[in-house]
Amino acid sequence: MSPVGVTVARMAPVLTSPVVSTQWLADHLGADDLTIVDATVLVDLDLDVDLDVDPGRGDGPGRGEGPAALTTGRDGFERDGHVPGAVLADLLVDFSDPGSDLPFTRPGVDRFQAAAAALGVSNDSTVVVYDTVDGRWASRLWWLFRAYGHDAVAVLDGGWSQWLAQGKPYDLGDVLPTPAPFVATERPDHWVDKAFVESVVAGEERAALVSGSPRDEFDGTSSPLTRAGHIPGSVNVPAETLLADDGTLARDPVLRDRLAVVPDEPRTVVYCASGVSASVDALAFAVLGRSDVAVYDGSLAEWVADPTAPLVPAAA
Repeated sequence: MSPVGVTVARMAPVLTSPVVSTQWLADHLGADDLTIVDATVLVDLDLDVDLDVDPGRGDGPGRGEGPAALTTGRDGFERDGHVPGAVLADLLVDFSDPGSDLPFTRPGVDRFQAAAAALGVSNDSTVVVYDTVDGRWASRLWWLFRAYGHDAVAVLDGGWSQWLAQGKPYDLGDVLPTPAPFVATERPDHWVDKAFVESVVAGEERAALVSGSPRDEFDGTSSPLTRAGHIPGSVNVPAETLLADDGTLARDPVLRDRLAVVPDEPRTVVYCASGVSASVDALAFAVLGRSDVAVYDGSLAEWVADPTAPLVPAAA
């Protein structure tokens, strides 16, 4: 108990890793300045998802008129449950750039700042992100927070599936966030653009190019895009290979072994089809203490849109 008249400073939970366990989160439920965020995006596999089209527009796989192949996890959040106190983030609209023709393009600093503040995140908040899928959406939002200057953010290891498997409590229904003041600080070194990747392919810049796409997409035998293959000089570390059987992130030394194929270069650039799965690779590097990683935000959706951009193997 505090002495009468003495004000005790409120402290947010302290993170020691880019990932937290279900037990860590359960132990800190209700803590001051803890914001828990469900970043789920769902893909309707019965529809033909064209990642070359902006997911926020009605003629693409988004949420406008027509067949929406991508939706937020709101229905499941309200009906099936969520971590107590969690709020739902909209990665399709609020945390993307609506003016881009590419899917999931990062928002500008003002848009990110407003979206984070609307969720109740302040600069003093500790943020824990999860999703109900395989961690890719949580990793994407985790990366966005880091790229906009907020380091007190972690991914819930194993996400919603592990939370349920461990018998942790959950709530039903909607949660209305209480907005908080938040100021974002952009970190340009967390991203690279197409011009930089072109310079790497041309040998003018030194960087390791890492594809987080599934093996068949990397090999060009399958693709959600209009052209199949990978950027020349890339190595493949599929995001799913960085996960254990229970959906948690693989542990060292397994994680280090999976990433051993990545060349030792001054910088590492991760990409995939649209910059989402690549964030899982970025998370794995961060867990191992790497700080030289950047995401190619346009990823293959931007690369293949240029018919002169080389792919391996060449498009049939």
